[in-house]
Amino acid sequence: MNSSLKHSLRFIGLLLLQVLVLDNLLLFGFVNPYLYVLFVILLPLNMGKIQAMSLAFLLGLCVDIFSDTGGVHAAACLVAAYLRPLVLRFSFGINYDYQTLKFYQEGFKERLTYVALIVFVHHLVLFSMEAFQLKLWKFVLTNTLYSFTFTTVLVMLIIALIEKEKK
Repeated sequence: MNSSLKHSLRFIGLLLLQVLVLDNLLLFGFVNPYLYVLFVILLPLNMGKIQAMSLAFLLGLCVDIFSDTGGVHAAACLVAAYLRPLVLRFSFGINYDYQTLKFYQEGFKERLTYVALIVFVHHLVLFSMEAFQLKLWKFVLTNTLYSFTFTTVLVMLIIALIEKEKK
């Protein structure tokens, strides 16, 4: 399948899944999985920073439009995409530097580190902007940690399924 078609379908699929299903799913009354961040995680590793940030911003903006959240998802996706090259370098080291990185051939620890850092940054920015008050730091940390845990588990399960499909 054509790479741009695959990414377009992933964009639309994750967007629809998020706004139609996952936004209506609350565990324990406040934990919401934000699976659409998987799009930012699975962007091609050789994609330019500006293009990755533009696509991430567009996805976040679409989620904001459907969810009526005023730009917090767009900002969180933008920050995650901006920091993505640093997180890739931290997680995969020299393989990323020399462009020899094959995401699905890397170890579980490296992939988990990459996913966890991107999801954590995304969620921290999202909930910080949602609260937008320093006195609500407990709300921000609680929501970040619980949603981060749930989202990271879901993302890793989906990546494992994709990996098995590729083999």
